[in-house]
Amino acid sequence: MLYTRLDEARLSAERALRAVHRSGGDVASVQGLVEREVAAGELAGRVSHLHAVERGLCFGRIDTSDATTTYVGRIGLRDAGHESVLIDWRAPAARAFYTATPSAPGELVRRRHLHTREREVVGLDDEVFDLDGMAESVRRTLVGEAALLATLRRGRTGRMADVVATIQSEQDRVIRAGLQGALVVQGGPGTGKTVAALHRAAYLLYTHRDTLDRRGVLVIGPNAMFLRYIGQVLPALGETQVVMATLGELFPGVRATAADTPAAAVVKGDLRMAGAVAAAVRERQRVPDGDLLVEVDGLALRVPHDTCAALRDRARAVRLPHNMARKLFVTELLKELARAEARALEAGLRLAEVGDPEYDVPLDLEDDLDELDLTLISERLWAEPPVRRAVDALWPELTPRRLVGDLLSSRDLLAAVVPPELDGGALLRAPGSPWTVGDVPLLDEAAELLGEDDSAARSAARRADREWAEEELYAEEVAEITGLAEFGEEMGLAGRHHDDGQATSLASRAAADRTWAYGHVIVDEAQELSEMAWRAVMRRVPARSLTVVGDVAQTGSAAGARSWGGMLDHYLEGRWREERLLVNYRTPVEIMRVAAAVLAEIDPDQVPPESVRDGGARPRAVLGGMAALPALVAEELAEVGEGAVGEGRLGVVVSDALHERAAALFPRSDDLGEPVVVLTVTQAKGLEFDAVVVVDPAGMPPRDLYVAVTRATRRLAVLHEGELPASLKSTL
Repeated sequence: MLYTRLDEARLSAERALRAVHRSGGDVASVQGLVEREVAAGELAGRVSHLHAVERGLCFGRIDTSDATTTYVGRIGLRDAGHESVLIDWRAPAARAFYTATPSAPGELVRRRHLHTREREVVGLDDEVFDLDGMAESVRRTLVGEAALLATLRRGRTGRMADVVATIQSEQDRVIRAGLQGALVVQGGPGTGKTVAALHRAAYLLYTHRDTLDRRGVLVIGPNAMFLRYIGQVLPALGETQVVMATLGELFPGVRATAADTPAAAVVKGDLRMAGAVAAAVRERQRVPDGDLLVEVDGLALRVPHDTCAALRDRARAVRLPHNMARKLFVTELLKELARAEARALEAGLRLAEVGDPEYDVPLDLEDDLDELDLTLISERLWAEPPVRRAVDALWPELTPRRLVGDLLSSRDLLAAVVPPELDGGALLRAPGSPWTVGDVPLLDEAAELLGEDDSAARSAARRADREWAEEELYAEEVAEITGLAEFGEEMGLAGRHHDDGQATSLASRAAADRTWAYGHVIVDEAQELSEMAWRAVMRRVPARSLTVVGDVAQTGSAAGARSWGGMLDHYLEGRWREERLLVNYRTPVEIMRVAAAVLAEIDPDQVPPESVRDGGARPRAVLGGMAALPALVAEELAEVGEGAVGEGRLGVVVSDALHERAAALFPRSDDLGEPVVVLTVTQAKGLEFDAVVVVDPAGMPPRDLYVAVTRATRRLAVLHEGELPASLKSTL
């Protein structure tokens, strides 16, 4: 119905626009012409806007205690009787969709999220604020998380009602926490920390719209699959104010997915690598071993070694980024080469005048040079290839990719700049190797240190200003001829002539700008970030307004966090607070018992979240190789596909070594929309499935195994070919 109304609104606007364009011959006055132009501009904008909202037209619904239902979307629409059928998310009537929380729901009894693909509804997720006030027939229609909580609440003991209240209270504290400072949401598997954090994003975007509309929100997830998954939770307003990225995508132009070896990850993630990158930059600011010699047009130009060293030190002393300081170094060195040319010419003339009485006046060409001479000669010398090569050898213009690529492929350079306490040799790789996720913080550090010589950009801006002035003059002349000047239209004409039509959203601009300062940053699976990765994140949020979501017990990266304080106090000492989610309402007791045994091996002091669901199927171990996997998957899928509970989604979580072989057994195994998905542990982080088959548990480190066995909400099977890990023997 809503898309039909959208099509009708588009058709009406397009017809009106065509009618305005056809009316050109009927305009008999200047005022009529102006009115036509204004009307055409407004209608063209309306048509464009109606096309822009095609994707995700309607994404929410709210039901109130008086049985009123309101749909929320990207635009407001009315039916043929002019009654509202869709509320624009910015309208006051839609406010409750973002601000309602379990402890402060207002008049809401239910909030529903609609997930669509093209024009088809592919998923629903309900949040219920007043379950007791809903009719049983309505309760049976609940889907998603609300259905799970409703099942818990209908338990025979009063404890279940207490559990639901605890869950809602925990998540409410997360959602409504203030914008200032950093909030760490520590929660084990199944505690709903990701959902709470994303609802917090929507809440903040609405509550602090003035701030976040201008700066936007950055959501950092562990992998692209996870971002597609959470993209269903944030409503469509995030398309213009929320940037979603993995750590490997934080550096514009790079989409790194490859992982480092554990040894390399530890070195790259160490905060001391910032000093190593700085040392690599300084190493490219050189002086010749002796005097600088450059041959130009048969003349040998010589600049003394001490002069070169003084120029380098002077350029360093200004404390500008490398590429900006290069301009100073190049300018001064070219002047020295101009003086050297004068000295070489003078020496040649003195040699020619020997014995000739007409040349007995002393020559002093170098002293006769003034600033204008030096500038002109420098420009001429700069056009000479030998001069450019000589300058670039001493102080080259560098890109982050070139600097980091050269560093990681040079054994000598690594040995020279990486602190001896770190294993710099672990970073060595072949030139041209693909970027890894661990390279991105190094690229970001290099970009900070190198900067960009903006001379060309400023020159282009000056040219654009001159062209704009010429266009204004042209527009004024046209306005005089047409008589539009009296209506102040000349500037509008110039603007329309100048506009390239490439309007971009805030999210697009922010994602393309490495230096963009976000109003708020959400980091999910944050325990995986290294010290260097946090350094890159903090550059993007100068106000230090963050939501940090994770579980240190699930840290899989060798460079990741072992404690929040140990990682965050470098940047946020005294400015971060922690909220702990303690109730696991997704993972059944039977599966959590297995996970607890694995967690005890990782850290005996860690307490797993308390699971409140029981009655699930007993986890099982199946002895067999890869050939047994398809049959096992078919068995498990048949179990979760029966009945109304769950959606019948199954995840195969496999060790890195066997991932390729397992994925080959199932078509489209990388699509979360398929019934069966094959994932590595890294790819599975943050995801949940009705059933999970863990393959090759012995090939997984204990922390990875803990993640793998906690992805299931109903059934767990473990396929092993050899001995089971000790942590699983007692529970499977």
